[in-house]
Amino acid sequence: MLFHLLYPLAEQYPVFNVFRYITFRAAGAVVTALLLSLWLGPWFIRMLRRLSIGQNIRDVGPERHQVKAGTPTMGGLLILFSVIVPTLLWANLDNPVVWLAIGVMTSFGAIGFLDDYLKIRRQQNEGLSVRLKLALQVLVAALAGIAVLSLPETFGFEGTIAFPFFKRAVYDLGLLYVPFVVIVLVGSSNAVNLTDGLDGLAIGATLVAAATYVIFTYIAGNSVVAGYLQVPYVRGVGEVAVFCGALVGASLGFLWFNSHPAEVFMGDVGSLAIGGAIGMVAVLSKQEVVLLLVGGLFVIEALSVIIQVVFFKASGGRRVFRMAPLHHHFELSGWAEPKIIVRFWILSILFALIGLSTLKLR
Repeated sequence: MLFHLLYPLAEQYPVFNVFRYITFRAAGAVVTALLLSLWLGPWFIRMLRRLSIGQNIRDVGPERHQVKAGTPTMGGLLILFSVIVPTLLWANLDNPVVWLAIGVMTSFGAIGFLDDYLKIRRQQNEGLSVRLKLALQVLVAALAGIAVLSLPETFGFEGTIAFPFFKRAVYDLGLLYVPFVVIVLVGSSNAVNLTDGLDGLAIGATLVAAATYVIFTYIAGNSVVAGYLQVPYVRGVGEVAVFCGALVGASLGFLWFNSHPAEVFMGDVGSLAIGGAIGMVAVLSKQEVVLLLVGGLFVIEALSVIIQVVFFKASGGRRVFRMAPLHHHFELSGWAEPKIIVRFWILSILFALIGLSTLKLR
């Protein structure tokens, strides 16, 4: 809105010419989202307490988590609001890729909201059935895949995937690109959901991934820089950097309240929305495979669950980890929660740096 209201005034007042720069507007989105979440956070937490919207803790989880029962949850609504409003304020709303990012984040958030609502209503840690939740995620992701392939030809978006470290390793999937998008979005969404088990862990890793994709989206939307770095150029996707900037600011603001000991949890409405958003940003910037590196912490957490389940069934009840996801394994190994969180944040930063290194090593 600010872009559409103020940039046209640049002819009369040159100072407003700064609104043409994506970097300026992305920075504005970061600050706006941060201030918005810090301002609304205390009121939002009080409202959740007043409505008795508290977290139910699984009996099969670590015993030390039982003290967290009743902590306000569904804080992801604050994240959603703090991302969408700054994006609407600072982005070019004539650009359809911005609406795709917002739409996917909101849709996955709606699935998470329904899951959280059922858990609270039933007063237990069981919301939507696994099959129904997965089916809804697949539906949203498939529609998103169809939407990106339906973008106007002027965007130059193709159903191709590029592999990091290899400048000529680009493959056209054709219509198979839609199932590929489904895998990326659903996988990313559930990986973030599995990582959200300790105070501030998932939102801290989200902050790192979102900041990394600010860079990727800006490069992908700049023909000169994309050509120099030999990455796919997607016209207009630079505007998604504003969306990513808003996610960075919202993550910082939410971390203020979610840091150990947490005053509020994001719930599935937050984790599913964040995962879907990061996955969609990776798709729009044509850096889907690199997401495995940038979101390496999320990947490890998800793999730990898969390995645990498969080995448990194949071995007749034996386990690889003390408990999955991986952060619970270290909890039961005697690590203090803050130590696990900070060390996993460090890992997420290292993974992001490796992901960024693919820009030059091609």
